[in-house]
Amino acid sequence: MDTQTADFDRPTALERLTERVRARAATVDARAAFPAEDVQDLRAHGWLAAPLPRRVGGQGLGTEPQGALGLLALLSALGRGALATGRLFEAHVNALKLVSTYGTEAQLERVAADVHAGHIFGLWVTEVAPGLTLRHGVLHGQKSICSGAGHVTRALITAQAGGEDPVMALVGLSAGERVIQGAWQLAGVRGAVTAAIDFSGLEAETVGQPGDYLRQPEFSAGAWRTSAVTLGAIQALSACVRATLVQRERADNPHQQARVGTIRIAEETARLWMQHVAPIAEGNAHLPGDIAGLVNLARIAVEAAALQTLELAQRALGLPAFIAGSEPERLMRDLAPYLRQPAPDETLTEAAAWFMARDLPC
Repeated sequence: MDTQTADFDRPTALERLTERVRARAATVDARAAFPAEDVQDLRAHGWLAAPLPRRVGGQGLGTEPQGALGLLALLSALGRGALATGRLFEAHVNALKLVSTYGTEAQLERVAADVHAGHIFGLWVTEVAPGLTLRHGVLHGQKSICSGAGHVTRALITAQAGGEDPVMALVGLSAGERVIQGAWQLAGVRGAVTAAIDFSGLEAETVGQPGDYLRQPEFSAGAWRTSAVTLGAIQALSACVRATLVQRERADNPHQQARVGTIRIAEETARLWMQHVAPIAEGNAHLPGDIAGLVNLARIAVEAAALQTLELAQRALGLPAFIAGSEPERLMRDLAPYLRQPAPDETLTEAAAWFMARDLPC
């Protein structure tokens, strides 16, 4: 068991992590390969265990209120390095948060033991018709859009267990097991190795009560972690645009400067939203509706900043930005599908309805 303490509150440690992940990103993307070295890096430096509550050997990043800003720094650092790795780690954190929130102490201790032993957790909730069912502790059916398929060996999933609301369940798999090849082939975020998985015949243990996965405010509040990874990707694309313009001796062009200035505004807007919302999302000082609504607004603000950055990056760099395998092409190809989180219109209108007659929380 690796008991090394994660150095999450030291910027230089995160900068080194970003650079190591970034250095491997092009190779991972070209091969559409699972970022095994990145995961081993996270494991060896204590980052996989850091999201666990302190009482089970973690540092509370994402499971305790005081860990919110540390987790924000870590997720954005991974987003700057490689969106695929950020996606996998964000799901890992999400799964651990749900178990710590809704599971029993015994379940949390078993999950913690798995994490300390080196397992990375997935969170797989997207259905394949007719859906995944859980009967007498045995699963029947499939899930689609399973990030880390074939490599993630522990997962928290949702399934129907006879009632109206889905249940959460913990399941263990062996490497390479149950993957349905060719079911999903995304153009971007290729290192997340997204595929469908057939769970039929596997045993699973329920977590919490039916409907807990959809319970507010956690269901909406958890989206801040995805936005934190997106923030890192925005920062990476911004830096790439600026470095490329300098390299091409176009940094003194006023039109390019205007584009860069607008990108920096979008980048900082996203960062400020995340700095504001992360402690609120992970705390308990606000009404559930305030927490869910604010995170939903932050999610839309970060998406808007990313879309603006994508458009301006394309205009600034022109056709060379679309050279297959180049850094700007890979960054944009990863960011575009990563932004397609579910129900953005509903997210915005629900938040607007909540805050129609209320001030935003401070």
